[in-house]
Amino acid sequence: MTEFKQWYDEDGITFHSEHKVQFSQSDSSKKLSLYELLKVTSDMAVEDYAQRGMDRDTLTEHGYACLVSRVAFRFHRFPRENENYVFTTYEERAEPLQLVRAYEFAAPDGTPLITGLSSWLLVDPALHRIIPTKKFDMRPPVETSKEHDCMKYGKIQIPEDLEKWDERKINYSEIDGNNHVNNARYGAFVADAIPENLRTAAFTDFRLNYAKEAKLGQTLEIFGKVNEAEKKLTIVGKTEEGTSFESELYW
Repeated sequence: MTEFKQWYDEDGITFHSEHKVQFSQSDSSKKLSLYELLKVTSDMAVEDYAQRGMDRDTLTEHGYACLVSRVAFRFHRFPRENENYVFTTYEERAEPLQLVRAYEFAAPDGTPLITGLSSWLLVDPALHRIIPTKKFDMRPPVETSKEHDCMKYGKIQIPEDLEKWDERKINYSEIDGNNHVNNARYGAFVADAIPENLRTAAFTDFRLNYAKEAKLGQTLEIFGKVNEAEKKLTIVGKTEEGTSFESELYW
């Protein structure tokens, strides 16, 4: 029987977790799906904090909530169904208004599979106001940063001539404990919007920015644009309250 382990490096902040890609986590090409990619990275960031005494309830009691804001990933090779991998995550030096977190997926022999970076907003859950990261006093601030072989999260340039590709209603099963669409579900929204001729493309980079959370009962309109010259696919979701998310995929 395979035993999956979790552990920290001696620095106390680099968290490792062993996983296996299950059938339900795979797309039609038997690769880890975009939804599951976002789910793993988000859940393990939450687990890292929980193991360090900062689970979601404890954060709330202290007047904090952490909400993922922007993510960027480079795909060296997607882990596939039944493949084991080691997931690693750790915090880096925070920006004034955003916490910064890195991700690494690697084969058991250390071969890189996926690398990523993300930014998280620190929010007052009662007042719904952004809190400067220097006021986050529940753990010592991280003062180190590394070089990463992935794109930096950041502003996504949106073409003016987007076309409406689809629309979908936000259903109950997509809502999490924050009472809006769980951040990982946007990976499914993006995957569902990829044009059929690009579904099996060898994507190399993926960026996603969260703008306005989608809520139960809202209609999410999906707009897109294929840029063959730049080998880039732009997908944007909008509700009646404005832009909900922006994303881009490169191949």
